[in-house]
Amino acid sequence: MQPLLQPTVIPPNVVRARSAPYLQLSMTARPQPHGEWLARIVASWLGGDTPLPRYMGLGAEQWRAFMRHHFPEVEPATPNRIGQPADARRNWERQALVELFLNHASIDPREATWLARILAEACLGSEHLWRDLGLWSRQDLSSLLNLAFTPLAQANTRDMKWKKFFYRRLCEAEGLRLCTAPSCESCADLDLCFGPET
Repeated sequence: MQPLLQPTVIPPNVVRARSAPYLQLSMTARPQPHGEWLARIVASWLGGDTPLPRYMGLGAEQWRAFMRHHFPEVEPATPNRIGQPADARRNWERQALVELFLNHASIDPREATWLARILAEACLGSEHLWRDLGLWSRQDLSSLLNLAFTPLAQANTRDMKWKKFFYRRLCEAEGLRLCTAPSCESCADLDLCFGPET
């Protein structure tokens, strides 16, 4: 098992941009290994810095339950104007991702369900997953995945980019093989799958 990494140092520009919601959430997060990462995700979403849909994809009732559980000292307002409605045309994709995550959950089932739904929504974005999720580095994402979905995270033995890795797992589960390269080393798109995420 890989050691659990600490959240990365917060860059000064990030502190300025997100100080009010982030500091409140970070200081009041329930003491648990992933409270800091959740504070970053929620603060980024509240600030409009992610493509996560309304209620981060949880729906109003579950979003309030999520907030009460993880940030009990924060009054969970109803931010129904933050984010766009979830794209119903991608429900099959969303559900397949949720099932992939939940089949490898290593934390409390209710918490795993919340996080799986949030992660699935972030996977539908167009940037690197850590950016679309609202985290501040790939290290944050890797550490969170190693904590919450340990078997799945540890299966990424070659450090493939997370979104590509998850979708590859979905294709393998369906018996599909979209990549036609004989090996990664001989593929012209090697950097697209394994290059740095900045």
